[in-house]
Amino acid sequence: MSNLNPKWFEGKKALVLGVANERSLAWSIAQHLHQGGAQLAFTFLGDSLERRVRPLAESLQADLILPCNVTDDAQLDTLFSQIKDKWGSLDYLIHSVAFANKEDLEGRFVTTSREGFRMALDVSAYSLIATAQRAEPLMEGHEASIITLTYYGAKKVVPNYNIMGVAKAALEASVRYLAYDLGPKKIRVNAISAGPVKTLAAAGIRNFKTMLASSQEKNPLHENISGDDVGALAAFLCSPLGKHITGSTLYVDSGAHIMGG
Repeated sequence: MSNLNPKWFEGKKALVLGVANERSLAWSIAQHLHQGGAQLAFTFLGDSLERRVRPLAESLQADLILPCNVTDDAQLDTLFSQIKDKWGSLDYLIHSVAFANKEDLEGRFVTTSREGFRMALDVSAYSLIATAQRAEPLMEGHEASIITLTYYGAKKVVPNYNIMGVAKAALEASVRYLAYDLGPKKIRVNAISAGPVKTLAAAGIRNFKTMLASSQEKNPLHENISGDDVGALAAFLCSPLGKHITGSTLYVDSGAHIMGG
C-alpha cells in the first residue's frame, strides 16, 4: 500500500461509513488513513454486516464500531453523539453509502417506481447531507474533509446503472452545495469518481463483468483500478496537499471518463 506521509494523520479522527467487507472502497480509504496515524470509527447496518465489519475495524484498532441506518435520524443523532462523547471533534468523514432496489437496476429506467426513486435518492444522496449536518459542529475550525464516492454513471448513461446514476448525479450536486456552505468553516467536501471495482455493491449491477472488461479495453491505460488507488486519492484529499480542493469530483478511472462512445 502506498502512503504519502506517515505522520499527516496523527491525532486526526475519521468516521468511515459504508464498509461492507475487505473489498469495499471505504475499507481501502480507512487503511490509508490508519497507516497515516488516524484514529478510526466505523459503522455497520444490521447483524450480518456487523459480523463482516467488526473484525476489519478491530484489525485497525478502531475506537468505535457503531450501528447506523442512514435513513433513521435517531440513529444518526446517536452516532454523532457518541462520536462527540468519545472524541469531542471530527476531522474526516468518509461517506460510502448507496442503495437501490435490485429491480430498479434492471431493465428500463423508465419503469423506475416512485418508492424505488425515493429510496435510492434518500440512501445514496440525502445521507451525505444528513451526516454533514451532524458532522459540521464537530469539524468546525479543524481544516476538516468530507469525502464521498460516486461513479461516471452520474454524468453519462451507463446501461443497467439506471436510478443509481440519477442518485449519484444528485450526490455530486450536493457535494458542490455543501462545499459552498461549509467552506467558511474550513470544511472541504469532495467526491471521488472511481472506475469499476469488484465490490459487494457492484455485484448488484447486471453484466458488471462485461463493464469491467469494457473499461479495461477502452480506457487510455488499458487497465482497471484497484481499491488502493481510491484509498491513495482519499488520503491525498485529506492531507495538507489537498487543503485548497473542495466542491470537486476527482476521477480515478485510468482515464475512462475522457473517452467518447
